Amino acid sequence: MSDLDLIAFDADDTLWHNESKFAAAQANFRQMMAAYHPGDVVDEALNQTERENIHHYGYGVKSYTLSLIETAIRLTDGQLPASVIQKVLDGAKEMITDAVEPLEHVEDVLAQLKPTYPLMLLTKGDLFEQDAKIAKSGLASYFTHIEVVSEKNAQVYAALLEKYGIAPARFLMVGNSLRSDILPIVEIGGHAVHIPYHITWVHEVATPSQEHADGYEQLEHIGQLPALLAQKG
Repeated sequence: MSDLDLIAFDADDTLWHNESKFAAAQANFRQMMAAYHPGDVVDEALNQTERENIHHYGYGVKSYTLSLIETAIRLTDGQLPASVIQKVLDGAKEMITDAVEPLEHVEDVLAQLKPTYPLMLLTKGDLFEQDAKIAKSGLASYFTHIEVVSEKNAQVYAALLEKYGIAPARFLMVGNSLRSDILPIVEIGGHAVHIPYHITWVHEVATPSQEHADGYEQLEHIGQLPALLAQKG
């Protein structure tokens, strides 16, 4: 992991809290649907709708909101009260306008690494939402590059590294999602550090093969990253 040309950081649940807000919204949705179905049925229906809709709407609060409304229509056999739709929309606006709370150690680590390494913020999702969160986070000044992509897979990472003229072996990705941040980087021959968040969105869950599991490091929190870099340098 020595002689890195670029260290990239995922944003949501790596630099700041995000999935906990969606978990709270889903708990509220279960309450709204409690008169129609048990919570586990509501959760499974929502997960199925999201799986179907990701390819149409992408990621983020707006995509999630459309999936909530569509799921509610299905679960109520088309008899969804307008008042429930309004509650879903009000909740979405709260999520979008909510403050962005950086995770512990994040700013200290970025300040420590910035003089030594070029840093990139590399996140996927809705451009409007992600730009707003980046601005509210107060972290933008630490990054030499900021990229918002619609998806994170091996092809996207390879194209991005080609754009910046960086060999995979000289690139490090730091993130919380095995599916999006870690395994695609291992696949193209880059370095990756997995820092799990305490909640993982069901659509980001992945089980690495033993070969892939040996291809990345895992830390308990981002505050341990500088020491790992020093050890591997």
